[in-house]
Amino acid sequence: MTTHEYDVVVVGAGTGGSYAAATIAEAGYDVVIVERKDAEEAGHIACGDALKGANNFPEEIPKSRLEPAFTNTAVDHGRFEAPRQDVELDIPVPGELAVIDRKKYGELVIEGAVDAGAEVHYDTVVKSLKQEDGRVTGVTAVKRGTPVTYEAEMVIDGAGALSILQDTADFSEATFDTNVRFSQFSSAYREIVEVDEPVDWYDALVFKPTKRSAGYLWYFPRTPTEINVGLGFQMSEEPMKLVGDLREDLQQREEFENATVKDKLGAALPTRRTYDSGTAPGYIAVGDAAAHVNPISGGGIAGAAYSGKYAGQQAIEAIESEDYSEASLWEYNSRVMDHFGGRYAALDVYNIFSTAYEISDLTALAGAIPGRQISEALYSGSSGVSPLLALRTLWRARGHLDTIRDLYGTKQLADRLLDHYEDYPDAPAGFDAWKDQRDAIMDDIYAETGAEAKY
Repeated sequence: MTTHEYDVVVVGAGTGGSYAAATIAEAGYDVVIVERKDAEEAGHIACGDALKGANNFPEEIPKSRLEPAFTNTAVDHGRFEAPRQDVELDIPVPGELAVIDRKKYGELVIEGAVDAGAEVHYDTVVKSLKQEDGRVTGVTAVKRGTPVTYEAEMVIDGAGALSILQDTADFSEATFDTNVRFSQFSSAYREIVEVDEPVDWYDALVFKPTKRSAGYLWYFPRTPTEINVGLGFQMSEEPMKLVGDLREDLQQREEFENATVKDKLGAALPTRRTYDSGTAPGYIAVGDAAAHVNPISGGGIAGAAYSGKYAGQQAIEAIESEDYSEASLWEYNSRVMDHFGGRYAALDVYNIFSTAYEISDLTALAGAIPGRQISEALYSGSSGVSPLLALRTLWRARGHLDTIRDLYGTKQLADRLLDHYEDYPDAPAGFDAWKDQRDAIMDDIYAETGAEAKY
């Protein structure tokens, strides 16, 4: 068996892993990215290709390096389409937005990590974490059929949604979030489709619920004639025939007549709040591996980039202090929660709300609430509502008054939850008490919405 020794082992060459490796390598430490795909396929990931916050990347791999992957910077809003009714709503998206060539982007972030000094070991499938006295000390893997071991001071898990590393580890004595179930994830499938004529909605990200509330479709234009089309469903619900259901919707759209499919790929993605804690002794999880994804839109590239940076900086501090305990790594959790984790938790409340209602009710709400308020809720986790706006909304959705009432009650609870996340503890000692208070708020949310408990 071959054994490698590094200061830090990063599992997965995605956004979070690459930014973590670049951060560590720039500080002069030995870091390796262990990637299961070969050099040709690395970076080829199933994604909607929409990039929120395109103007705001960590400096370790700056935006200027990634811009060759930006194929559509004209997009500036989302468009909601109802599956059965003649409802179409444009929703402004704050900040810079872009649609990207995800494979090209993936190649560029790996290139950025390598140029910073990181190594990449391709064709290497990680099997499990190595632990000694509760501390993670490396990983075991197989490279082209040959067992290999990596020993390190720190391991950073960027292995994606439902990371296998978390299934093989014993985190029973750590704060790391083990309250993770399939029902908190979506299964998704996407195709890159070439159409004959430019689409009319080249400047929009098109979203469409399926006939069942658990499913959703997207149409994101990479270019005027190259469209990322996809379909996903909550794993808590009856499985959908992803390929067939997507094909059925495509056949109903005139712009996709005679279209050519250029690429196909599937994946799982988190539709849950950020992990309560992404740390264990000697170990940090980043990106999808810690649910750093907007649970409403599925967007996660920017969050993954910053989580990678924060993890890299925390790993450096741990190495320099020779302290790999959770107390030493805790600042990572605090930075994630302060930057986006609390906001994502508030957004998850609306995700929970949506599971308790029929598509007709949700469509009525979408048609009644002004796009600006929907935008604020989707991207900040909260939205201001004036008395006049409330009256207008009630009138427009007067056939769904119970749902409107429940929505505004849910909004108050989402605001309460967001406030609670602002008090995220600055050390593990206050973690259990903070979780108890958060869970009490969640109980009120389930009671208000009538939804089944998600956690």
